[in-house]
Amino acid sequence: MDTVRQVEYFVAQISNKAGQGAQVLNALRDVNLLAFTGFPINKRTAQVDFVPEDAAAFKVAAKRAKIKIKSKKGGFLVQGDDRTGAVADVLSGLADAKVNITAIDAVAAGNGRWGAIFWVEAKDAKKAKKVLGAM
Repeated sequence: MDTVRQVEYFVAQISNKAGQGAQVLNALRDVNLLAFTGFPINKRTAQVDFVPEDAAAFKVAAKRAKIKIKSKKGGFLVQGDDRTGAVADVLSGLADAKVNITAIDAVAAGNGRWGAIFWVEAKDAKKAKKVLGAM
C-alpha cells in the first residue's frame, strides 16, 4: 500500500559549482528532509528544492544559514512497497482525473520500497489530493 502526503517545498538558488550542494545540506544538517532535489538553471546558478518534515524548523534553519528561500510551493510525496508499475499506477489515477503533472522524480529506495516526489499546478492540488487519498 502506498502512502501519499501533500507536502510543502521550498525553492532556493545557489551557485552552480562543486561543493555548493554539500555546503547547503551541511548548513541544514539538523533538519530532517523528506526529499531534496537540485538542477542547473544556467552555467552560474542552480535551483535546489527542499521538502522538510517540519516546515517551521526548516525556515528557522535556512534563515540561520543565510539561505535565501525564493518561494514556498506544494507537492506530493509517495512512499510504498516496490512493485512493477508502481509509478504508472499513480500517474494513471491522476491522468484519469485530468490532472497534469508538472514534474516528477521517482526512485527505488531498496529493501523493496519506492518513493516519488511530484508537483501539479496549484489549481489541481485539491483534486490530486482527493484522487490519491493524500494526507
